[in-house]
Amino acid sequence: MSDVADIVCDKVAVVGMGSWGTAAAGLLARNAGEVCGWALEEEVARGISEGHRNPLYLPSYELPANVRATTSMGEALDGADAVVVVVPSAFMRPTAERLAPLLGDDVPVCVLTKGIEPETMMLMTQVVADVCGGPGRMACLSGPTHAEEICQGKPAAAVVAAASDTVADLFRSLFIAPSFRAYVSSDMVGVEVCGAVKNVVAIACGIARGLELGDNTSAVLMTRGLAEIGRLACAMGAEPMTCMGLAGMGDLATTCMSPHSRNRTFGAALVAGETLDEYQARTRMVVEGAVAARSAYELAGRLGVDAPIVAAVHAVLYDHAPLQGEMRRLLDRMPYDEFYGLEGDAR
Repeated sequence: MSDVADIVCDKVAVVGMGSWGTAAAGLLARNAGEVCGWALEEEVARGISEGHRNPLYLPSYELPANVRATTSMGEALDGADAVVVVVPSAFMRPTAERLAPLLGDDVPVCVLTKGIEPETMMLMTQVVADVCGGPGRMACLSGPTHAEEICQGKPAAAVVAAASDTVADLFRSLFIAPSFRAYVSSDMVGVEVCGAVKNVVAIACGIARGLELGDNTSAVLMTRGLAEIGRLACAMGAEPMTCMGLAGMGDLATTCMSPHSRNRTFGAALVAGETLDEYQARTRMVVEGAVAARSAYELAGRLGVDAPIVAAVHAVLYDHAPLQGEMRRLLDRMPYDEFYGLEGDAR
């Protein structure tokens, strides 16, 4: 059990048993009596319940004995004291619609998915609250948390953001482990914007890597990408310092540099001629940055926020713009003050 918290849930439900859902279940099992995951695939549910392994995602990871899975969402949520949602952003609203009639009025919900809903421009916790009600019980967790390394017990950290201190402390207590540090924040908007838009920047870094433009270019894209994230987050009412923390700089660094990053590797695959559909079929992974590129591009336009890297990735993915041409366009821009747009000037 955690040596930090005396709040222990008898049962936690994890909705979505992909790579990150599987890793999250392993963390939660340490501080909960039982973890029951909801899986879309019967093969996954059976493999976890009978053999403590997810045969499709991270099959080498042996889950703790108190983790099981089912394809019945009702069974997964029955008696749950807390719910963790880890489904792709495109499926968040239909998943929330299935959750709503099964979710108790006071059951806290932590969303691990990073994204912006294209139709509404809502962040993921906002989507769940819109369908299920109870915005005060919502939380999100974000940070540099590649599932592969979490399952290996390598040190990592994330931030739990919630409007309620009680909810934030609950999920911090559930996730914390000897090799996993969980901090808390009240800036849900900042944490979620960082988590969504950094995936777009990672695609740009992957493209630069595929074009063999070097480490300097990658560093420039990361730092200027962080500035874009900051401008967008501030325009939405977030705290600027959130972008300097685990959900911002921390997650951005990991996603832009790691070979585990599906967004970075997808960017490199684009250079090699692979399409988004081909990449996702081959890897069985959803490239959240491709979805976020469309949402972030539209949101930046609505808010009058300058986001040239987001615009370049959007142009490549949805306007079929040439990779080299978009990179050239970025380099041809006139540089402004380094931190413009972070104090009210969104130029």
